[in-house]
Amino acid sequence: MLLRSRIARDTAIALAAAGPYTITPLENTLKPARRTAEKRERVEARTASQAKARTAEISEKDIAALLDEIGVSRESNLIAVLQRVQGRFGYLPAAALREISRRTRIPLSRIYGVVSFYAQFYTEPHGRHTIRCCRGTACHVKGAGRVLDAVERELGVGEGETTPDLLFYLETVACLGTCFLAPVMMIDNGYFGNLAPESISAILGSYRSKGT
Repeated sequence: MLLRSRIARDTAIALAAAGPYTITPLENTLKPARRTAEKRERVEARTASQAKARTAEISEKDIAALLDEIGVSRESNLIAVLQRVQGRFGYLPAAALREISRRTRIPLSRIYGVVSFYAQFYTEPHGRHTIRCCRGTACHVKGAGRVLDAVERELGVGEGETTPDLLFYLETVACLGTCFLAPVMMIDNGYFGNLAPESISAILGSYRSKGT
């Protein structure tokens, strides 16, 4: 009991010597986490809305026409077919996977296994072009934050979001392994280095002009 009293006394003396202090309420420490959760909910809600709209746009006729164009059969390479379908629609609709299964005679469960194994495939609407902005140290020092701000302004979306037209999906990565190009970003498999905020509009505009 005496030891506890001494500890309490010593603590009080130390706090008094340190001058005025405040205790941060636990509520304040939860705000950043809550903001993150709220942003995630907004992104998920927007993505779900886009998914519903996109699914309505893709008909079985569209799917059949594409698979006819590709010439899907039992001899077809599954990965190549999936890449072509996703390249056209931006993701792999469930109806397309069922039709691919029927034409190739590959069990649907096996097709889903392949789709889930490879990170390149998506079963929900996803921007046709994935933009990856590097936030590594070299890029950060050379103004990656301003580049990311320019990309977000140009697209009208934030990190982890897809543009309403489903043309672009934006994300940031820890490092792209090309520090000599800092600040750098990737669009699909292409690298764009030594970026300046002023160059973003022209780069993204070149993809918009292609329409795919």
